[in-house]
Amino acid sequence: MTYLDGQSEALAFLDDQLDDCLERLFALLRVPSISTDPKYAPECGRAAQILSDELASLGFRSRVQPTGGHPMVVAHHDGPAPHILFYGHYDVQPVDPVELWRGDPFEPKLEQRGDGSKFINARGASDDKGQLRTFIEACRAWKAVSGALPCRVTIFLEGEEESGSPSLEPFLRAHSDELQADLAVICDTSMWDVATPAITFSLRGNVAGEVRIHGPSRDLHSGLYGGAARNPLQVLAEILASLRDEQGRVTLEDFYDGVRPISAEMKAAWERLAFDGDAYLRDVGLQRPAGEEEFSVLEQIWARPTVEINGVSGGYTGEGFKTVIPSEAIAKVSFRLVGDQDPKRIWSSFERHVRARLPSDCTAMFRERGGSRAILLDSASNEMGAVRAALASEWGAEPAMVGSGGSIPVVNAIRDILGLNAVMVGFALNDDNIHSPNEKYDLRSFHKGARSWVRILSALGAQALPAGAEDLQAV
Repeated sequence: MTYLDGQSEALAFLDDQLDDCLERLFALLRVPSISTDPKYAPECGRAAQILSDELASLGFRSRVQPTGGHPMVVAHHDGPAPHILFYGHYDVQPVDPVELWRGDPFEPKLEQRGDGSKFINARGASDDKGQLRTFIEACRAWKAVSGALPCRVTIFLEGEEESGSPSLEPFLRAHSDELQADLAVICDTSMWDVATPAITFSLRGNVAGEVRIHGPSRDLHSGLYGGAARNPLQVLAEILASLRDEQGRVTLEDFYDGVRPISAEMKAAWERLAFDGDAYLRDVGLQRPAGEEEFSVLEQIWARPTVEINGVSGGYTGEGFKTVIPSEAIAKVSFRLVGDQDPKRIWSSFERHVRARLPSDCTAMFRERGGSRAILLDSASNEMGAVRAALASEWGAEPAMVGSGGSIPVVNAIRDILGLNAVMVGFALNDDNIHSPNEKYDLRSFHKGARSWVRILSALGAQALPAGAEDLQAV
């Protein structure tokens, strides 16, 4: 059987077996593997075991590996060069507010739009269970038609991505020899649009944490103390408001150290994407960009750093009213980073910024939750070229080479600890509501995503063949 023949049969297998593929996905989606909530730890373990058992049934040497937190799944399958390390994560976000879901978040449904297109509604459908299953189903298809894979494959599935990945780096260091490969592939990103695949070659870094402002020794009656007593919520609000100026620039000292200018070539490439920044904001009920005024919306989210206030609490926030001056106020703050910005230096600058504006009778406590540097991958590598060609064959459109405003810390960890380059390909859409109620994954994304991985595995395997040996048997 030739590589080309095997690919054609594997694609046909996926077309014929789509209903079975969906049922396997639905079984995984029914497991509430919420990693951030300790009460769901058994469910995280159950999801890991389901995946490991399935991979073992496909001929992988698979195991569930305990960690200090939720377990990892590691599975190996022999094959010809190159050796591919696939990363995905089986854990999911909490479902709150649950009342906004159209049904049980962990009872997946296949829904249909007015135009006949279908989508899967469930927590984890897009992020990341549906995505990781596209790769597993591609491996299943190859095994079904040829009994082999076009290249050597290691699958590494994490259970803590949605809760900060505390076990990831220690695990990679402890198992670095076992996880060595020629290339990492990661399926936790998006398409450019519903018809155009994308390869993500840049990611913003991040650093996040919490600040607590303490004022009076206890909560106070605002009638007895109002006007005289310092209000930590007021102090916190003023400090948070000072983090950006009227032009959208972040005001922290030395914040822009390490930020690289956007090249003319990159600007030109992004302009060819014809991104509509106004429509992007209108889709979420907004009208004007809030970032640095001299940059477009696409530049703001892909290539410029930012600070965001993710949550504020203090005082009484329940039903009704309570006239109280709180003793403390809390804010959760995150920074998205680009270029060579150092997460630790950024967080230190934030702490200095807060302390410099703190009244003498207030104190501040900080809790940094870690971070990662920005990523810029080699968009001209041979592996990237093979992936681009495979995606173009499946989708009938040249894939967009895109940046991402988000952060995927595992890319940094794989690069720094394992020394591997990575290719990031995903089939999510911008309206998939990841981390929100009614998360969904288009059926077309799931089906053609699996077909895409069949082609990508074939293209990467063919790269290792001697010149003129495209018809060698896939062993």
